[in-house]
Amino acid sequence: MSALPRLFVSAAHKSSGKTTVAIGLAAALRERGSVVQPFKKGPDYIDPMWLTRAAGRACVNLDPYLMDAAAIAAALDRESAGADLALIEGNKGLHDGMALDGSDSNAALARQLGAPVVLVLDTRGMTRGIAPLVLGFQAFDRGVPLAGVILNQVGGTRHEGKLRASLEAYTDVPVLGAVARDERLALPERHLGLTPDAELDGAAARVAQIAALVAAGVDLDRVRAAAAAPAWTAAKTAARTTAQPAPRAGLRIAIARDRAFGFYYPDDLQALEAAGAQLVPFDTLRDTALPPADGLFIGGGFPEMFMAELEANVAMRRALRDALAAGLPAYAECGGLMYLARSMRWGERRAEMVGAIPGDVVMHARPVGRGYVQLQATAAHPWAPSADGVLRGHEFHHSSLENLPGDAVFGLRVRRGQGIDGAHDGLVVGNLVASYGHLRTGAGSDWAPRFVDFVRTCRQRRGAVGTSGQPGSLALAA
Repeated sequence: MSALPRLFVSAAHKSSGKTTVAIGLAAALRERGSVVQPFKKGPDYIDPMWLTRAAGRACVNLDPYLMDAAAIAAALDRESAGADLALIEGNKGLHDGMALDGSDSNAALARQLGAPVVLVLDTRGMTRGIAPLVLGFQAFDRGVPLAGVILNQVGGTRHEGKLRASLEAYTDVPVLGAVARDERLALPERHLGLTPDAELDGAAARVAQIAALVAAGVDLDRVRAAAAAPAWTAAKTAARTTAQPAPRAGLRIAIARDRAFGFYYPDDLQALEAAGAQLVPFDTLRDTALPPADGLFIGGGFPEMFMAELEANVAMRRALRDALAAGLPAYAECGGLMYLARSMRWGERRAEMVGAIPGDVVMHARPVGRGYVQLQATAAHPWAPSADGVLRGHEFHHSSLENLPGDAVFGLRVRRGQGIDGAHDGLVVGNLVASYGHLRTGAGSDWAPRFVDFVRTCRQRRGAVGTSGQPGSLALAA
């Protein structure tokens, strides 16, 4: 593992404001000339979008449940090439996790990476009591280096003075700064967490404002100095390098990238390209035709927030339905599954969707499926690993897929999680696989190269010439 300086931003508990502080730190340090590579611990799409915007480099997820230690170390090295600082934002609290022994906690990941921890503390309603809180975190696991704390939601100079005095009197943990309570720091939220940055017209200005407010209260020089290189001495890579795949006769995969669909892991997209696919983006809300392509990938997102717009784009819905009916190999995750269904209902609102899946989506007030999943492929899955392997992923959906026919075919069995019906996931319709579970190719499923191989095989079987003039590409105009 490289000796690049790194810092782990965590908190005592969730909703402490660590994401906002991490965004502000990344953007403020970037403005000062640092090249910051952001990372996010655990399964998350939305926080990384904001961190990507703040740092100007794609945020990558480090997930101890989906990745082993070697894969995590390799990802940190690979993505940090050319950076001055790796900034890792945790999820939930520092010692929270599924395992009782803390082996999948933020603290364990910080220790594994040799990353000093900055603890963001929500100080509302606290004065002297902050000292035993910090002492407890310091004493609970001495193997986790606590570099300092950032006081958040501070009520004013008097409140800040009391907090600082308590910490100075009873602890030796440095206070790196204090961020005042300010509504301008709040990012809009909805049922799955923060609102994606792509949905806000003023996202760039919002990040700049957060950076200014965090910089005003935090000593950035001390934060930068707190970032330490781990004990190992592997040489830092001079520049980020990305393996360029050899051309594969122009294999093209259309991918939905717009306000409704944006939940993609950067390393999964890199894996698709490394397997020989050219990713061709399209907009489900504005485009009236699909680009010529050999395959289709629609990831997660918030299609429920754009029901009316998706329904109104009749040409795109027809183009997708016709292409899938003609045998276009496709993979859809969660939001993609919802869009490809017959209809979507949320309360009193109902909208027609693509209709490639013989079922209807119903939104619910509470999550239907939430957390990590374990899946096992069935013989019906056209490109998954053998049934002997367990696929790890995650799900977080407030919807259910209902009114499926009795002879519906599933490519995945659910060993842990909810999936489509509690027992199955990966609905197979022709060459389409649609799943509520989100897979990650680095978690052992290798779904990206397997899907590309499937697309290539389907193209070879077709042997037709599409409008692109490339062998096997389907003409997808409406």
